[in-house]
Amino acid sequence: MPDLRAPDFGPTRILPGIELSRPGAHQGSFDLLWSDNANPLGVYPIPAMSVIGCRPGPTVLLLAGVHGDEYEGPVALTRLFQTLSPEEVSGRLILLPMLNAPACRANSRCSPLDGGNLNRAFPGDAEGGPTAQIAHLVSACLMPVCDAVIDLHSGGKASWFEPCALAARQRDGSLDPDNMALATAFGAEVIWVLGGANDNRSVNGAATALGLTCIAAELGGAGRVGPGALAVAEAGLHRSLIHLGVLQGPLEPGPEPLRVELAGPGHRVTAPISGLYVPDRRAGQDIASGDRLGDAFPRQHRIVERRRAVFYDAVGGKRLSCCDQHEH
Repeated sequence: MPDLRAPDFGPTRILPGIELSRPGAHQGSFDLLWSDNANPLGVYPIPAMSVIGCRPGPTVLLLAGVHGDEYEGPVALTRLFQTLSPEEVSGRLILLPMLNAPACRANSRCSPLDGGNLNRAFPGDAEGGPTAQIAHLVSACLMPVCDAVIDLHSGGKASWFEPCALAARQRDGSLDPDNMALATAFGAEVIWVLGGANDNRSVNGAATALGLTCIAAELGGAGRVGPGALAVAEAGLHRSLIHLGVLQGPLEPGPEPLRVELAGPGHRVTAPISGLYVPDRRAGQDIASGDRLGDAFPRQHRIVERRRAVFYDAVGGKRLSCCDQHEH
C-alpha cells in the first residue's frame, strides 16, 4: 500500500466527504456551506473522486471547472475516472472535475454566489466568501500533500484557444524544467510559457508558491465541447500521468512543441470598441506583426477598426495567434 500523506482539513470550513487514504476508486464531495437570501442553509457539493493504487507513487491533483463555462476539462476528468482501475495506478489521483461547482451549475465563468473568479482568488481565505473558501481548500489542504497539479481550462463561452499546455516559470523568473517536461509530455502542439502572464492568484501561481510541478491546459472553448480539443485533453492526461509515474506504459514522443510567451503588454491585441469581431485568422495560425486579424463592428454595423497582430513567439522567433476572443 502506498505511503500517503493525509490532508489536514482542520483549517477549512468546507466539509470533506471523500476517501483519500484507502486503496480503491472512490466518489464523494467537498461540501461548501453558504447562507444567503436565496438559500439560507445552503450546501453546495463540490464533486470529488479519488483513485488510490496499491503501489507507491506520487499524488497528483487533477482540476477542472475552475471556471463554470469551460466544459472540456470536466468531461475529460470524468471519463478518466470512469476508465481507470486502481490496479493501473501507482500512488494517488485526486480529481475535482467541477472545482467551482456553483459556477459550473450556473454555466458561468464566475461564481453566482459572490461573483468571484476562482482563478484570481488563490491562495484563498477560510474565513472569506465561497470563492475564497474553495481556493483555500485547494491551496491549504490539498496541494500540500500533492507532488504535481494539472489544471484543465478552455476559452469558455467568450473565447476559443488552440489546444496548448501552460507552464509557469520559477519564482526567480527562470524556466522551470519540471514544468516544461510535464508540458512537453502532455503532447499539445503548443506550450504557452507563463512569465509575466502568470497571475499569482491562479492555480498555477499557488502551485508555484508551494514549489509544486504544475501545468494548466487551454482546450478549445466557445461554449461547447469540441471533439478535437477533448481528444487532446484525454490523450494529454494519459501521457502526463505516464510521465509522472502514476500510469505504466511507453510514452511515445510527440511533435516538437512550439513555445510561445506573452512577454509584455505589447503582445496582446484588444478591440477598442464593444461589438462584433469578425476574424480573418484562426487561432493557432502563424501570423506576423502587422498582419490583419479581422474587423470590429460596433452595434451600428459600421467598420471602425481593423486589428493587426503583435503576438510573437519569444523562444522560436515565429509568430502565432493562440486565442480568438470575442466581446459580446
